[in-house]
Amino acid sequence: MIFVDSHTHLYLDNFDADRAEVVERAIARGIEYMMLPAIDKSTFAQMRSLLADFPKNCFPMIGLHPTSVNDSFGEELDLVEKELEKGGYYAVGEIGIDLYWDKTFRDQQQFVFRHQLKLAKKYNLAVAIHTRDSFEDVYKIVEEEQDGSLRGVFHCFTGSVEDAKKIIGLNFYLGIGGIVSFKNSGQDKVVKDIPLQKILLETDSPFLTPAPFRGKRNESSYISIIAEKIAEVKALDIGHIAKTTTNNAIELFGLRNE
Repeated sequence: MIFVDSHTHLYLDNFDADRAEVVERAIARGIEYMMLPAIDKSTFAQMRSLLADFPKNCFPMIGLHPTSVNDSFGEELDLVEKELEKGGYYAVGEIGIDLYWDKTFRDQQQFVFRHQLKLAKKYNLAVAIHTRDSFEDVYKIVEEEQDGSLRGVFHCFTGSVEDAKKIIGLNFYLGIGGIVSFKNSGQDKVVKDIPLQKILLETDSPFLTPAPFRGKRNESSYISIIAEKIAEVKALDIGHIAKTTTNNAIELFGLRNE
């Protein structure tokens, strides 16, 4: 079985002590593709270093994370655009709106998000969207920008079946991670009703570790745990989960030429 971790921050300092071992462990468990969403310029060098070490397994995105948006976002967006001009990226991400920690820069986040959606369309790339406490804001902007060419994934989906249907209606995928394994999350019931053809697997490492390792550092090798939970919920063979979700990711991110 071959898996894709469609969203993992393996370049963060949480992995400084054993990063190579973490990646090798994931590869050994069938996770052959690991998609790396960017955050901002402060983590750019670490991400590039990881890509150099594992060029056949790690695939970069470029984008400005919403929690890194402030009044001086212009320099960050310049970096994103310069990197997109160079090429070699598989998505614009991680982008979106986050109103959980602070609403101070809500207007700026909206502007930056819309701008990066336009860049994705310009460069014909998928987007990886962050929607923490901001689904309605994000949905409205994506709906306005959707001209038939916009595609991507709503990362870390934790919404309702109705939310899922709205996302699918925009021709987007849903990123399902460790939360589906949390006992009282209710996400298992939602995922049961989401078409497998619209699901991507993700860890969001080092965050959101699935049960039974909840509370510890997450890593890409745990994709198999998430897949097992989805197989259980949908009463399907895990091989079918692997094949379908991997094909979904390959199609979305354009990984076939690798």
